[in-house]
Amino acid sequence: MINREWHLLSRPVGWPKPEDFALVETPVPTPGEGQVLVRNKYLSVDPYMRGRMSAAKSYAAPFELGKVMQGGAVGEVIESNAEGIAAGDHVLHFFGWREYAVLDAKHAVKVDPEAAPLSTYLGVLGMTGLTAYAGLLRTASFKEGDVVFVSGAAGAVGSQVGQLAKLKGASRVIGSAGSDEKVALLVDEYGFDAAFNYKNGPVAEQLRAAAPDGIDVYFDNVGGDHLEAAVGSLNQGGRIAVCGMISVYNNTEPAPGPKNLARLIQTRGRIEGFLVGDHYDLQPQFVQEVGPWVASGALKYRETVTEGIDTTLEAFLGVLRGDNIGKMVVKL
Repeated sequence: MINREWHLLSRPVGWPKPEDFALVETPVPTPGEGQVLVRNKYLSVDPYMRGRMSAAKSYAAPFELGKVMQGGAVGEVIESNAEGIAAGDHVLHFFGWREYAVLDAKHAVKVDPEAAPLSTYLGVLGMTGLTAYAGLLRTASFKEGDVVFVSGAAGAVGSQVGQLAKLKGASRVIGSAGSDEKVALLVDEYGFDAAFNYKNGPVAEQLRAAAPDGIDVYFDNVGGDHLEAAVGSLNQGGRIAVCGMISVYNNTEPAPGPKNLARLIQTRGRIEGFLVGDHYDLQPQFVQEVGPWVASGALKYRETVTEGIDTTLEAFLGVLRGDNIGKMVVKL
């Protein structure tokens, strides 16, 4: 049996290039004591993976050159040498970018394919969903009546942030996205009160038009001009939760920061970055509250799916370009 897996050959400078990676054939590994062999069915590709391709010190260790990369995955257990997990079980784990994975059973979380489609455990009911939930409710201290602005709002995290804010009683939710199609999706399907295409004009001007009375919460997935615009529209006591800054991930020179940070003094505003890994204590509460909304259709989600292990790199590059609507996953 042959396993195919993606290796990082060189650290990208600027935009990742195909020659920085290789799809390598290896033997299917054999599980040892306390381990399971999983045939992956869905792989997750996410913006944060770009950071792990760099050698720079960060919150997660860099991918090793010449070795298989990592990421979220869900699959079926083919062989088990561990108590509590049997062949035929489905598990969520972090050994993606490959067709078959051997891992310690303690790193596998059993999921129920009857309760929800397997792919959702990588998105709306997985890490991206919890990211939206923790960032909005804990980091941004959302409260009923807030005006909320979300950048990258048609992505996996952003689309949930906006919907959660509406379900929790936001007075107005505004989103930005990179195409007119995505803008229509935000308003017509996800229930945003307003949305704009950031390519159609200065972000600050479009935000002021969409939120003439200012914003109380900004959920930042983009950085750059979006962050500066949000600071400019922030109301007194406003909060900014920094989840990601995809606009600068491929820069080769440091990006200039917002020029209007002094406005935080006037508004008594707060900017706070966060990592979902610091908020896993919210997981039970998240599943209990959001699971029924997903099941009932009150909280909608989209997925962009590519098929085959050979499409994984292009799917990842598509996330960086903003090609996806909702969560980008690779079906094996």
